[in-house]
Amino acid sequence: MPLLENGHVTEDRWAQATAGEALPDGAVIVPLERLEEGLARPKAAPLGVAIGPDVDVAVLRPALPRLALVAVNFPTFRDGRAFTQARALREHLSFTGEIRATGTPLPDQYEFLLRCGVTTVQTDRAEDVAVWQQAHEIISIAYQPSVLHERPQGLGLRRFLGK
Repeated sequence: MPLLENGHVTEDRWAQATAGEALPDGAVIVPLERLEEGLARPKAAPLGVAIGPDVDVAVLRPALPRLALVAVNFPTFRDGRAFTQARALREHLSFTGEIRATGTPLPDQYEFLLRCGVTTVQTDRAEDVAVWQQAHEIISIAYQPSVLHERPQGLGLRRFLGK
């Protein structure tokens, strides 16, 4: 599936590091195991890191000023640890770069991803992009607080639905 940003297809300028090969020039996403190698590249070369759902994002704290992207992974749609990772990156570590969701999140989770600080989604799922765009437009109300600066709606909605 193509890369989605705010419900629309966007160009992916990032290359993935390949195991056993030298890091390519330009923007590259390295696995956490190769982060030190990526940090040794010239500072002008954009660097991203891909982390698994079991990684404590606090380990990225020393590298965050150098990182332009952190890719969080959803091995299954039922594994929500990447939501927590994204939110912790935004709220606790003040990461301002791109957070990319990878793996198998569902289109129904798209709005929650955005509310947790995810900026782009690249899923292994085979749905039509229109499904993701539609999910972005349909779900407009949430009870939970968000990293986005928006007006809370949950309490008023409960009163409205209770009538």
